[in-house]
Amino acid sequence: MARDLFHYAVRAALEKEKWTITDDPLKVGAGGAKFEIDLGAERIVAADRGEERIAIEIKTFASDSPITDYHAALGQFLNYRLALELNNIDRSLYLAIPTLIYEAFFQKEFLKISVERYQIKLIVYEPVSEVIEKWIN
Repeated sequence: MARDLFHYAVRAALEKEKWTITDDPLKVGAGGAKFEIDLGAERIVAADRGEERIAIEIKTFASDSPITDYHAALGQFLNYRLALELNNIDRSLYLAIPTLIYEAFFQKEFLKISVERYQIKLIVYEPVSEVIEKWIN
């Protein structure tokens, strides 16, 4: 599997926030299709609340066309979310995007509407410092 350019930066950022990486990649099959979501992670939230489990698809948006990258990322995200649901895998799915892309591209009106309409959860990360800047549910 080809890793995204910032795969290890996102992994390190999650680990800094006390997430345990459980799958790298998280393999899921559904209806004859096989998927590899970039990361699976979990952490203890509080003694009374138990574990929080997530799946993360990492994107760089490195091509000349961010909208084309977004189309591909959205399709993957929706298919991965469906595969998790069909398998009763209790993980919240996030799309991880670099801070620069979030600030320059995801602030456009169409993208804001799309993210809301398709209920895309975002992790905004800084690849150089390996830090998560924002969690957007």
